[in-house]
Amino acid sequence: MPSGNSDKTVLILGANSDVAKEAIVLYIEKGYRVIAASRSTDQLHRFIQDRAIPQEKVEICYFDAAAFETHAAFYRGLAVKPHIVVYAAGFLKDNLQALLDWEGSFQMMKVHYCGAVSILNIIATDASNKNLERIVGLSSLSGVRGRKSNFIYGSTKSAFTQYLAGLRQHLFGRGVAVNVIVAGYIRSKMTAGLNLPESLMLEPAFIAKSVADPGNSFTIVPGFKWKIIYHILRLLPEQLVAKLP
Repeated sequence: MPSGNSDKTVLILGANSDVAKEAIVLYIEKGYRVIAASRSTDQLHRFIQDRAIPQEKVEICYFDAAAFETHAAFYRGLAVKPHIVVYAAGFLKDNLQALLDWEGSFQMMKVHYCGAVSILNIIATDASNKNLERIVGLSSLSGVRGRKSNFIYGSTKSAFTQYLAGLRQHLFGRGVAVNVIVAGYIRSKMTAGLNLPESLMLEPAFIAKSVADPGNSFTIVPGFKWKIIYHILRLLPEQLVAKLP
């Protein structure tokens, strides 16, 4: 275990996501202490127990990404201000259902974008936190180009990615790194039941490696197939994008 990280803390927001839980394991293996924040605290406690993670290495606390009015108090209540912050909160509504159900659309906006901006603004503007080294956001390739099958979900992820791009520039002078993980299809509880191509599915533990060790690039696309798809999507003419599902 790297002793150099033993006095450092990682705050994971939306820590009950499948990727976030694997990231908890990796950060602890790297020597960090983790604050795992989620609405699903009972499920996190079971995960920590099932994976035999030392309880003294993880603090589990309640956090609701969509309850903006609670974010300032949540951050003030942290016993230790974080060195690394990971935003991994997620919510998915079928695009057709989201078109007919404003509350479902709004929930995706609140969880993926509004909630992220709310809490990360608070963290990024805390000049008293000399610990802050890095902010990592879990986004999606769905946000690269608008497609008719998932443009509402994709628009929330696109907005989140653009926010992180600007935040990276804003924090550059303080030496705080900002990374965005632009992930493809992940085998998770959020995608369970969706008809997705098996050959493109990635495991949460694989994505978590990029979360725990993102490097210096702003955009990280895990998996060589998804790297190719990412670049094709960015360059594809609009008339061809319109033919995609």
